[in-house]
Amino acid sequence: MTVSLTFPDGSIRSFDAGTTGLAVAESISKSLAKKAVAIAIDGALRDLSDPVTDGLIEIVTRTDARALELIRHDAAHVMAEAVQELWPGTQVTIGPVIENGFYYDFAKDEPFTPDDLPKIEKRMKEIIQRNKPFTKEIWSRDKAKEVFLAKGEAYKVELVDAIPADQDLKIYYQGDWFDLCRGPHMASTGQIGTAFKLMKVAGAYWRGDSTRPMLTRIYGTAWASQEELDQYLHVLAEAEKRDHRKLGREMDLFHFQEEGPGVVFWHGKGWRMFQTLTAYMRRRLANTYEEVNAPQVLDASLWETSGHWGWYQENMFAVKSAYAFTHPEDKEADNRVFALKPMNCPGHVQIFKHGLKSYRELPVRLAEFGLVHRYEASGALHGLMRVRGFTQDDAHVFCTEEQMAAECLRINDLILSVYEDFGFKEVVVKLSTRPDKRVGSDDLWDRAEGVMMDVLKEIEAQSGGRIKTGILPGEGAFYGPKFEYTLKDAIGRDWQCGTTQVDFNLPERFGAFYIDQSSEKKQPVMIHRAICGSLERFVGILIENFAGHMPLWFAPLQVVVATITSDADDYGREVAETLREAGLIVETDFRNEKINYKVREHSVTKVPVIIVCGRQEAENRTVNIRRLGSQAQTPMSLADAVSSLSDEATPPDLKRRQAKRLAAAAE
Repeated sequence: MTVSLTFPDGSIRSFDAGTTGLAVAESISKSLAKKAVAIAIDGALRDLSDPVTDGLIEIVTRTDARALELIRHDAAHVMAEAVQELWPGTQVTIGPVIENGFYYDFAKDEPFTPDDLPKIEKRMKEIIQRNKPFTKEIWSRDKAKEVFLAKGEAYKVELVDAIPADQDLKIYYQGDWFDLCRGPHMASTGQIGTAFKLMKVAGAYWRGDSTRPMLTRIYGTAWASQEELDQYLHVLAEAEKRDHRKLGREMDLFHFQEEGPGVVFWHGKGWRMFQTLTAYMRRRLANTYEEVNAPQVLDASLWETSGHWGWYQENMFAVKSAYAFTHPEDKEADNRVFALKPMNCPGHVQIFKHGLKSYRELPVRLAEFGLVHRYEASGALHGLMRVRGFTQDDAHVFCTEEQMAAECLRINDLILSVYEDFGFKEVVVKLSTRPDKRVGSDDLWDRAEGVMMDVLKEIEAQSGGRIKTGILPGEGAFYGPKFEYTLKDAIGRDWQCGTTQVDFNLPERFGAFYIDQSSEKKQPVMIHRAICGSLERFVGILIENFAGHMPLWFAPLQVVVATITSDADDYGREVAETLREAGLIVETDFRNEKINYKVREHSVTKVPVIIVCGRQEAENRTVNIRRLGSQAQTPMSLADAVSSLSDEATPPDLKRRQAKRLAAAAE
């Protein structure tokens, strides 16, 4: 009996049944067999020691991206062995691979502390150096429970009972140490390498159940190379320094408190930054979109019609009047259920429907900086990045099906232009296609996805390959496919922000229509569009991207005028007032403190420009400009300083407008 294998180059070869993946690799070349860590049959990873079956075979080496999961999985097993060698009697429970690493949960009388991590790392390196092979055995359930009970591993016995009866119970050895595991694993512990680090300890309930025992979880990260590990640790260190919550406190921008979980308390400087972003976005929409405002609270029946009550109810806040709650016996009380809007789209449909629309008026573009509320679990809340109340730079375009592609491209150009103004040049656009749970006919989805696929190709072509594109199968909204725009920040992290979503469903549900050329009612296409997404989150992203060193035009405080001696205070006031008249946001610091102390203090709060004035500057009508992050001082005349800083503080969209006016005047 033979097995037929198809190789990546299209060639087909037959092997005897029972031939292992390692033997197949050896039949190709001895060097490939030495590099191999696993095989993939029709895309599914398997142990090298597994017999091959019919299908497409790939020999997975350690440099293959798929090997990273194996490296992390094996590192988790080695960590568990190291722990039990160092602390006999500790029970191991579960240890899965997670994003960027792995963890293992342990039952130990005295929980681990961060001081234990270096000891465990050292022992892990010793185990890896032993280079013991990973070998697999299939055990009966009775044998497994007997062995684990004898070892005092009660949690493993519970896991054995949880494995479905139709699945093999696999035991993986690495030398003498073994564990219950689904696999697969690499060939030996030596293939893990030493590019790993244990990161932290935390508490975790067994099986995530707060009524069960508390275990100690040890988190680790592992990579294919030391360079990748170093880069990851560098990004983590940078991310910690750039944490918008920390910088928000230092810059006095906002805070959160228990009485308002998930909603932002904006301070003066933070609100100024927020309003600068809103004003910029308003200018970008001027003459193209009509800004509207829909109610915050709407009857639940509207959300039932839209489908959100059925599809999204667990994320919505529902309310009644306080009187209805406190006087249930009053039959005249308004007992209707209302919802705080989680999104703006149903309200915009109502505005579109108000008055008869002709095809000549399409496209109709409605924009709103709408405050919305969505329920997020308290454990998921994270500063400005994950909140319960936020502002969407939301818009909806009502157009004909023939206009849909052009509108999506117009939206794309606007989105990319906005990102570029904030310094984001690396952008990925992905098309999310129909999910399993959806509304609307397959014909509508086919048409929508077809148009958006053509637009995606056009986006890539127009950018000359600068904008990367891709497909996210099954990730579309329940009502239509969408584009997702992902930015890469200054330290290489990805942030999904903008979206463009095509919707044939909502206009149909609400009976929205326009009058076409034949004087017939016709349903419009509705395009949902957001650029920043959540303005609060976008501010958080900007704070972290710039590490608080905001561009002058976006900084909440642009200049501090600080004097060296009181003799220069009058001149300092003149400098500050001149800058304010030029449109800059300026504060003064005339305290009786040393200038270096003043500079350090304002640097902590991330003031972009500190203007230093002394007696000599007052006499010569000059200033010394000190930039955030620099020790150098640049002497300049007051007139030149005002001109230079005023130009720098002009938002990029207004600069373009000025340039166009100058070019027109020159013609």
